[in-house]
Amino acid sequence: MLRLSDDELARRFGRDTLVRGRAYEQEGRVQQVQEHPGSALAAVRGSGRRTYQTLVVAHDAGGALRLTTSCTCPVGGGCKHAVALLLRLRRQLGRAAVAPWRRALEPLTHAVASLADEPLVPLALQFDDRGYGLTVRPLKMGRSGRWIKTGATWDDLRSGLGDVDPAHREALLAMTDARRRGAYDYGYRVDGLPLGDLRADAWRLLRAARDAGVTFVAGEGARGRALPQPVLSDETVVPTLAIERTAAGVALSPRLVGPAAPDATVVFIGAPPHGCAVLTSDRLLLAPLSRPLQDAEHALFRSGRTIEVPDADLPAFATGYLPRLRQRLAVRVGDGVELPEASPPQLVCRVAFAARDGRVAHRASVTWGFRYRVGAAVHDLPLRPGRDEPPVRDAEAEAALAASVPAGPWLATGRRGQALLQDAIVGGRLLFTLVGEVLPALRARPDVVVEVAGEQPEFHESDAAPAVRLAVTDGADGDWFNLDVEVTLGAEVVPFAELFAALARGDDHLLLDSGTWFALDHPELDRLRHLIEEARLLADREGGSLRLRPEHAGLWEELVALGVVAEQSAAWRDAVSALLDLDALPETPPPPGLDADLRPYQLTGFRWLSFLWRSRLGGILADEMGLGKTLQALALVEAARAAGELDAPVLVVAPTSVLGTWAAEAARFAPQLDCVTITETEARRGVPLAEAVRHAHLVFTSYTLLRLEADAYRALPWAAVLLDEAQFVKNRASKAYQAVRKLRARVKIALTGTPLENNLMDLWSLLSITAPGLFADPTAFTDLYRKPIEAGDADALARLHRRIRPLVLRRTKAAVAAELPEKQEQVVPVELGAGQRRLYDKHLARERAKVLGLIDDLDGNRIAILRSLTLLRQLSLSPVLVDATYAAQSAKIDALVELLGEVVSEGHRALVFSQFTGFLALVRARLDAEGVTYQYLDGRTRDRAARIAAFRGGDDPVFLISLKAGGFGLTLTEADYVFILDPWWNPAAELQAIDRTHRIGQDKPVNVYRLVAADTIEEKVVALQRRKRDLFDAVVGRASDVAAPLSADDIRGLLEA
Repeated sequence: MLRLSDDELARRFGRDTLVRGRAYEQEGRVQQVQEHPGSALAAVRGSGRRTYQTLVVAHDAGGALRLTTSCTCPVGGGCKHAVALLLRLRRQLGRAAVAPWRRALEPLTHAVASLADEPLVPLALQFDDRGYGLTVRPLKMGRSGRWIKTGATWDDLRSGLGDVDPAHREALLAMTDARRRGAYDYGYRVDGLPLGDLRADAWRLLRAARDAGVTFVAGEGARGRALPQPVLSDETVVPTLAIERTAAGVALSPRLVGPAAPDATVVFIGAPPHGCAVLTSDRLLLAPLSRPLQDAEHALFRSGRTIEVPDADLPAFATGYLPRLRQRLAVRVGDGVELPEASPPQLVCRVAFAARDGRVAHRASVTWGFRYRVGAAVHDLPLRPGRDEPPVRDAEAEAALAASVPAGPWLATGRRGQALLQDAIVGGRLLFTLVGEVLPALRARPDVVVEVAGEQPEFHESDAAPAVRLAVTDGADGDWFNLDVEVTLGAEVVPFAELFAALARGDDHLLLDSGTWFALDHPELDRLRHLIEEARLLADREGGSLRLRPEHAGLWEELVALGVVAEQSAAWRDAVSALLDLDALPETPPPPGLDADLRPYQLTGFRWLSFLWRSRLGGILADEMGLGKTLQALALVEAARAAGELDAPVLVVAPTSVLGTWAAEAARFAPQLDCVTITETEARRGVPLAEAVRHAHLVFTSYTLLRLEADAYRALPWAAVLLDEAQFVKNRASKAYQAVRKLRARVKIALTGTPLENNLMDLWSLLSITAPGLFADPTAFTDLYRKPIEAGDADALARLHRRIRPLVLRRTKAAVAAELPEKQEQVVPVELGAGQRRLYDKHLARERAKVLGLIDDLDGNRIAILRSLTLLRQLSLSPVLVDATYAAQSAKIDALVELLGEVVSEGHRALVFSQFTGFLALVRARLDAEGVTYQYLDGRTRDRAARIAAFRGGDDPVFLISLKAGGFGLTLTEADYVFILDPWWNPAAELQAIDRTHRIGQDKPVNVYRLVAADTIEEKVVALQRRKRDLFDAVVGRASDVAAPLSADDIRGLLEA
């Protein structure tokens, strides 16, 4: 395989393939040769810079050599790549038999011998034009001394002719590499290479070939005629537009300026053209162009057509076309040609001021354009080029003008970061800047023209601070007063409607008709806007004049802090002064007929109630439980009676359970009051309501009876309505609320320690009854207060504090009854027994899964959810409450009995509260078994007063009370220990129970024990109580008494593991 001769290789592969394979081998294209016994593999670099994997395998076939080749080239085998590999293997074998020193020196001596013995054959380049453009092809010098084509094709050059001048060969081959991408591949063609297929650097390669000694030979032209001698010019040809004067205007002629002869035939070379061939009778001049021609330029010069421009169009030509032509071509202007020149463009700024009804302009429109002058002609052009406009624009100059304009809404930024002018409507401070700074700067520039439409205003900023003046005058509409607000700036009155609208929009300034403007960033102005807006909402009145009632004293107080009170009516001053300052209450002595000594805070409460009575205002006496709200109210009624002011009875509405307490307290502290207690409906008592209360000063009735006989109560006039435990009418959708709201009375006063139980709308409900003018609209109240406060808005909370302060009086025991003994509260964790724990955990898993499946529809499933939660609470007390078959075990009763043993043995007395009467029955049985005596009270107890009197006057150490029955209306200061057996969502109920003993009259420290089953839902209830107190503490004051209804999140928290 390795000793195949050239003849054998030519026989097997063909002579042409042998020649090409030899050229590849000589060029070193065979690489990475791997020899194996009987085979060889190599990487052979092909013509297109691709590398092919070539394999040759030799077989011994009966003494004859059988050769197989394969290759990854398109031929697949028997190719020039296989021949190149075989030649490489043969050369390596021959070199292996030569001594190393000979092998190293042989290339040098062989090259010298070749140079000396074999002269190099020169090459030439023949130029032909057979009708499809100039082409070139190589020639070599024949033995006869003439240029021949044989053995001198482009393929032959690629194959590596061993006898030609290598410099010539390299120069010509470089031209084949200069073909344009996409040009036809002439790799193995023997005819000419089109000059038009070459890139612009072909001119450099032609010069290199000429300088290397390659001869340029004339070939054949069209129809077999000989071409003249080709000559390569070292000069460039410049495409030029000549402008010459004519009788009617000017003529534009395309010309090639350079070595070309005027009468020669010119052929452009390249696409796009980068050179030309100038054919004369004696030579073919080849020259590059100064730059390649674009299509439109090529068409103009190829046609050679002259373009006529009449005199009338010379300005448009000179300004719109000639500058652009100069950017593309050389232009020569002939003698006698005078072309008008365009002056640089001017920027035109047009400002139109909009004034209405003689008022100073508040806005202006700003538009832009460009002005060109060409001779005597003036062209005003818009910002953006349009159709049918004169071609005079200078884009660079326009861009420079745009970039020089001061910043404002009229300036934008393009995608490439360039400045872009745009039309704009300007108002506000930008208008002041435009008039005071931008327009003067533009007017001072020669390249800008400012045109103004309308009267240009003059603006100046005021340094004076706005002053607020307030006036309140008597109104014609009952208890409403007229509120007038005036804002002045120096001697100038600021239109309040415009000021209010500007503040509402969030404007940062206000412009007056005089041209004076001032900043609105004064905090007092923004505060004024909020107060006026609130006044309009509270008065339930849109636009027009502003109105206030005495109930809005808190709002007035804030308004006064912002300005000067210029005027206020005596009635208004008297009404609000005492509401805002308790120290300013009139000195009203307690009535002589009051058989009690009022404590200082009770005297203040009496005077506050008396002031409300005289002012015909309602309010909420919200003292903490146990501070004597009943006594303060009785003092008011007795004082009114003694003064002869009771022209009708005073109606007290209270829970049924405390009607007896009211009657007893009235008889004790105000014995001169004629009192009537309504305990039955007319159907059972047998007389109409009017007849039953005819001679009474004071009438007691329950919320239930009021609801049942609402029409009868509404038909009677009442001097006043006192609502004890007023939280009973917190639901404005209930019939009880509607009944109370419709009662006709001089004043309505709520008495409650918990004016807010569920949410802020509870407070609104009570105020809508007692002070209906304060927050007239529940929607406005929701928007102004409830939603912001629930969202955590501290400002809204503080504002609500200020609004209700004049009409809600609340004192706590800690603040006003320091003589009360201390109250100690303690949570006692109770561990469930093993059996009770198993039952609780079993039910917990089931109820938790059940509730979590219902919670997404809380409103629809609330009853079922509360049933599950109640079951878990009962299991925390005793399993028998849930299922009578369960054991009657109770770790909590065990703990209670142990604690009671210590309490009773030391001579103390205790109140024991539970939500569940069933659990109290278990406690009763256990106390009976332990021999502990007690009294008992729940909602079904008929002789309630007797049971209470038995405990107060007897010596039973324990009083068992259901939380609902004993939450209010009881005074049990004989006890000094309180046990809460089960926590409730609403801590108000527990606090009510505790305050049965921790109230005025208690002279012993009170100890409160909350028994909480460990690791049960009760622990979660206690945590929920703490969270729910926050709303009451924030809105009403300390001593929190509130719990909102259970939310979905609350329920999830109760069931968390």
